[in-house]
Amino acid sequence: MALQGAEIVFYPTAIGWVEGLEQTEGDWREAWETVQRGHSIANGLSVVAVNRTGTEGRITFWGSSFVTDAFGTVLCGMGCDEEGVAVRRVDLSKSEAVREGWGFLRCRRPELYR
Repeated sequence: MALQGAEIVFYPTAIGWVEGLEQTEGDWREAWETVQRGHSIANGLSVVAVNRTGTEGRITFWGSSFVTDAFGTVLCGMGCDEEGVAVRRVDLSKSEAVREGWGFLRCRRPELYR
């Protein structure tokens, strides 16, 4: 999406802990946040990760919605049990500096993608 000009990516999710399913690999909520922040860094853009909260059946959704800048820094976030709306101004001009510094987009070869 960044290659096509996106400046912000929104990731709406409904993910959480499943009753009876052990997290032997580690903390899945933490890994989910790390992946979203990695999307910011690799693409030099802001990410708005929105996740459901509450319980339905065997799933307890972990909430934890947040907004990052283009460097993956969390600008604001909500807790696991917190319902609501968070509003945060994002400096989109930072994206170009981050993209230039890392060079991830510059080094991609989309003409070779199949």
